[in-house]
Amino acid sequence: MIADGHIHTLFCPHGTKDSFESYIEKSIELGVKEISFTEHAPLPSTFTDPTPNQDSAMKMEDLTLYFETITQLKEKYSEKIKINRGLEVDFIEGYEEEITSFLTQYGALLDDSILSVHFLRKDNNYFCLDYSPDTFEQMISVFGSVEKIYESYFHTLHQSIQADLGPYKPKRIGHITLVHKFQKKFPVHRMFEQEIIDLLLTMKQHHLQLDYNGAGVNKPLCKEPYPPDWVVEKAIQLNIPLVYGSDAHQVKDLQQGLDHLHLSATFQSPTT
Repeated sequence: MIADGHIHTLFCPHGTKDSFESYIEKSIELGVKEISFTEHAPLPSTFTDPTPNQDSAMKMEDLTLYFETITQLKEKYSEKIKINRGLEVDFIEGYEEEITSFLTQYGALLDDSILSVHFLRKDNNYFCLDYSPDTFEQMISVFGSVEKIYESYFHTLHQSIQADLGPYKPKRIGHITLVHKFQKKFPVHRMFEQEIIDLLLTMKQHHLQLDYNGAGVNKPLCKEPYPPDWVVEKAIQLNIPLVYGSDAHQVKDLQQGLDHLHLSATFQSPTT
């Protein structure tokens, strides 16, 4: 694998404390030529993180040190590997102005970024859909069915793709089938094929990349990459650029899912 465009760090409150250097040295050992550190961007200040420990994203007060650390590492390892300073930005329905303001302030510091959906809105409440099976089960009772959660997820993804978040809007859409994370326990009775195809067509119109994410393979209730093969085949047909992402939250997760990734997929540099 030439590049890994989706790596988390010790700045992630719900990750491990593996050092930046350990990620970099392991990537070099694996023959990777380019990596993007894409830590979860601070959430809007007016948004209340619905997870029990409110640890979905890095704190705003840590952002400057995060950027400074990666800048130093970019220079230190410049002759061995290309390191991109990035973020994974949450699209949260109803908070588009705050997200745009954040990107306007910090976007010029980014070499790379991902736009993802983790939070779904139901009436005036928000839920982190990938937090745990128990939370997902609670969501089923609130939304009405597993299918209703899927509908909400793909609708919110569509909003994220179409949203005007300013000139620094991320150009890559993260793990577009994250809603599959607990599918072994909470199966859905249709594929949502048309909804996903519509997402890909809209991504193509907006010239966006697709995060081809291996993390789902290691999730015991998912056991497939985000997205699965049939979606990858459609993305290839549409000439949507694919960027591999391990979505590693610890060093041992680097290159996770590679053995399961679609053989005909061609990956590009995240910063192409």
